[in-house]
Amino acid sequence: MSIEKQKLYNEIEKLPEELTNQVINFIEYLKFSYVDTEALDSVTIKSKKDLKEKLQRGLNDIKENKVYS
Repeated sequence: MSIEKQKLYNEIEKLPEELTNQVINFIEYLKFSYVDTEALDSVTIKSKKDLKEKLQRGLNDIKENKVYS
């Protein structure tokens, strides 16, 4: 185990039980954020406007029968 992981483990061991869920949620957020940076631009949502535009393109593709089963 690396020194950093051991330090993290030690800190987690010292945490009050009430904080464990928050730590788990934060770790999951970090993992998701890391994966998100590797995602293609076409599937990454950058803002509400970007989401609306991508959804609209998808709806237009459905109307034009540009879909795959």
